[in-house]
Amino acid sequence: MSQASVSGTAAAAGPSGWQGARPGPALATLALGLVLYFGLPRLVPVPDAKLFAGQPVVAKPVPPAKPAPKPEAKPTAPAAATPVAPAPAKPLTRAQLEAKVEAETKTKAKLELDAKAKAESEAKVKAEAEAKARVEAETKRKADWVKGLHLFAIFVSTIVGIILKALPMGAVAMVGIAVTALSGTLSIADSMSGFSDVVIWLIVLAFFISRGFIKTGLGARIAYTFMALLGKRTLGLSYGLAATDLVLAPAIPSNTARGGGIVMPIMASLARAYGSLPGEASARKMGSFLTLTAYQVNCVTSAMFLTAMAANPLAQKLAGDLKVTITWGGWALAALVPGLVALLVVPFIIYRLHRPEITETPEAVVMAKAHLRDLGPIKRQEWAMLGVFVLLLVLWIFAKQLGELNPTTSALAGLGVLLLTGVLNWEDIKNETGAWDTLVWFAALVMMASFLNKLGMVPWFSKSMGGMVSGYGWIAAFLVLALVYFYSHYFFASNTAHVASMYAAFLGVSIAAGAPPVLAALVLAFFSNLFAGMTHYGTGPAPVLFGTGYVEVGTWWRMGLLISFVNIVIWVGLGGLWWKVLGLW
Repeated sequence: MSQASVSGTAAAAGPSGWQGARPGPALATLALGLVLYFGLPRLVPVPDAKLFAGQPVVAKPVPPAKPAPKPEAKPTAPAAATPVAPAPAKPLTRAQLEAKVEAETKTKAKLELDAKAKAESEAKVKAEAEAKARVEAETKRKADWVKGLHLFAIFVSTIVGIILKALPMGAVAMVGIAVTALSGTLSIADSMSGFSDVVIWLIVLAFFISRGFIKTGLGARIAYTFMALLGKRTLGLSYGLAATDLVLAPAIPSNTARGGGIVMPIMASLARAYGSLPGEASARKMGSFLTLTAYQVNCVTSAMFLTAMAANPLAQKLAGDLKVTITWGGWALAALVPGLVALLVVPFIIYRLHRPEITETPEAVVMAKAHLRDLGPIKRQEWAMLGVFVLLLVLWIFAKQLGELNPTTSALAGLGVLLLTGVLNWEDIKNETGAWDTLVWFAALVMMASFLNKLGMVPWFSKSMGGMVSGYGWIAAFLVLALVYFYSHYFFASNTAHVASMYAAFLGVSIAAGAPPVLAALVLAFFSNLFAGMTHYGTGPAPVLFGTGYVEVGTWWRMGLLISFVNIVIWVGLGGLWWKVLGLW
């Protein structure tokens, strides 16, 4: 081996070539995990049985002993009677009568004593069985509580590892699964159970399908079409970006792919064409306005469809664990009115608060039409992609009328059509790393969150927190909980991490406070997208769009806070009226 190769190998092994965990965040995550894993069982006592899992532990009743079956008398053929003269009955003496009565009394008393003894024996056996069952139930409850605390420690450590970026999200999740199984907190079958969840595969399949929009150029064609129709003014351009995001949202579950992969390049090219450059005073000409608008409408469209953001199916799954059913059509219908109004109002509010210097953009229409000419007539593969997209929307919206057709089944069928028609090939599927990454971290978080509920942690927290808001009406209590849930996103750099760590608990508390379950589940799910607009790190598209350099941090946060007020008023105020019409409360 040459000296150069040796030195190259040594360099790769050194700090500059280190490809493993980031030492600081990894050590911090490990320390936190160890403290929680060994400290929580000592610091947090087993709660009273009435609070655990929301109800007292009751031993299973032992069925009473069945009486022995009476032998059935077998019929016998009557024997031929021989006429015998009846003997005259001799009258009993007084002494004989008294003796007979005394014997019958003793026999009756003995039978009563025997029956009483038998009943006491059966009652004793039953009591012992109930006591044993009660002890076993209590032992299991305590063991489940300790397991729940251990799983909570692993779960929190996984979330912290994701937030601190000790490793890529999928890698952190995989380590979390390994620790769950190695520690004996859950069996290996339970630890891997998330990979068989159909909700997870829905989002993975949607990632594959979204690749077709990018590969065929259909996504860019849709965007340029809206630019040509609405691009005469800067405000119209912002509505064109919103319309593009809205059309693509149902089939592209990665808000980063929509905002960063399709919308951002078009937005940036438009801004540069008008001399609006990042990091310069000219950014206010157009670029900063379009950047802020593109990000905020991305948060709105992500809230409008179950398949528009990766964490939405996670919220659906967590709600399902609490016996709250959310369908694709139900989600879309509930979000329809507040979502469309927000898409109309939010760009206008940003336009008024952060007015661009260039308001007339006739050249944008010319540019969009030029790009459409370059794309040429719509191709066969684009038609196939469009047909599959429309088919999926029909299947998802009318799933109930089609015999409760599972959305994952529809997505699987759509992917099959794309493969059969050549829109996608197997290399496209293998190379869609975002889908496989999502599969791993999504499966880990779903598994942990589900078992935290099964082991009683979430119901216990909900029951305990419910007592804190029990003095309020359900509307006031739910509003407080929803606002706390919303603005706590300042401490999160991921919608998924926020949903995984807080959604189930806050939903459980809201239901315990009296909020209608479906309404509470949907509002918290909508907020799980809208709250990302407050910071430049709140969700995937944030660093992509912020990284263009058109908007300063202070401006981004100020506008994010103001738009959060606007979104809450629209979704809670107008949305509340719409949900009343739908019968959700």
